[in-house]
Amino acid sequence: MFIKHAFKTVFGGFFLTLLLVSAALAHHGWSWTEDGNFQLIGVIKEARLGNPHGRLIVQAEDEQWLVEVGQPWRNKRAGLTDQMLSPGNEITVIGQRSADPKELRMKAERVLIDGKEHALYPERS
Repeated sequence: MFIKHAFKTVFGGFFLTLLLVSAALAHHGWSWTEDGNFQLIGVIKEARLGNPHGRLIVQAEDEQWLVEVGQPWRNKRAGLTDQMLSPGNEITVIGQRSADPKELRMKAERVLIDGKEHALYPERS
């Protein structure tokens, strides 16, 4: 009886760990995006450069997009600051959009503000 209970506990814990790791990799990876670059030009409505990654709401024509920028260390390395991402500032974002065409969401590779490019993922450019 003890062995059966121990096996269920160990197997259950292992399975739960696999599920959590898979979900984390899917969220922080690129698997939810479509292939090829996408460009979004708009005005920043909201910005937050925190953990686990920064998020912007960008108004582009009559649509509001959710733009995921990098983790705090990546944003700092690229030279992004809270001041640059203030609401009302114009922005061009180049990256990959969601594979779901109904979802107005993208992951930024590069950001252009005031004519200066900030490469979040220089290895992907």
